[in-house]
Amino acid sequence: MAKNFTALALATFLSLPLIGCITTPKAQMATTESFVIDTETYQSTGKSERIKTIVLHYTVSDNARSIKLLTRGKVSAHYLIMDKNDNKIYSLVPESERAWHAGDGGFAGRTILNDTSIGIEIVNKGIKPQYRNALKNSELDYHPYSHFVKFDELQIKKVAQLVQDIAQRYDISPKNIIGHADLAPSRKIDPGAKFPWQRLYSEYGIGAWYDEADKQYFMQQVQLATPTIREVKQAFRDYGYQMNTTDVWDKESRNVIYAFQLHFRPLKPTGIMDIETYAILKALNKKYVGRDDFY
Repeated sequence: MAKNFTALALATFLSLPLIGCITTPKAQMATTESFVIDTETYQSTGKSERIKTIVLHYTVSDNARSIKLLTRGKVSAHYLIMDKNDNKIYSLVPESERAWHAGDGGFAGRTILNDTSIGIEIVNKGIKPQYRNALKNSELDYHPYSHFVKFDELQIKKVAQLVQDIAQRYDISPKNIIGHADLAPSRKIDPGAKFPWQRLYSEYGIGAWYDEADKQYFMQQVQLATPTIREVKQAFRDYGYQMNTTDVWDKESRNVIYAFQLHFRPLKPTGIMDIETYAILKALNKKYVGRDDFY
């Protein structure tokens, strides 16, 4: 009797499905309903474009080496503009992805600019070969205008078209169209003194530039009442530059001055704070920052 019971029990057990060992096919697990993502009925107002800044660079190289560096290494940019006679602007990284072009630095309160910027590299040698070691063998602290290499006319037209389009699509503030030097003044000097910021502003409506009347006004005001170093440095921070708070014009501070001059007073970039540089800075703050304490 016991043997018969054991045999029957075993046969019954073997006939049952092994629930713990059977994998249900994915098709059986999937829901039979189909849900729609509604992107129209409700929209949040608490949002903004991720892209806040356009950063312009020069490559310090020729076309072939620029392509190699920007496509095979750890450095990248969203766009590359070569110095050859064609009608192409090369897209290297989709705008929806993060390119590695900005590095350490910051501008307008943002310090990780790779996350919130579009990087544009322009093929240009930067400093003329005969001047590359000039700072080591002279009393110069910074490269003057004459040391830089001019950009090709076709390159400028390509830059204008590209930056106009990007700035419009992302509603980028004019003062957030900057050079690499503006965000990293102690490391970089590109796109250099011969990048035509004023021309891009006047002919294409790109970027920021000061009004001459405001500059002249502030030059007169400075002659009447000289600002303190702290006041001048605060004006740089108001515009967006990462300027320290020391009471002296140390090398770090002078690097910021030089970067600012490369952008807004390129014919005379000295790294030395003077009345004209300060007047330009004040005029820019009046026009773009919207403060009411300039006087």
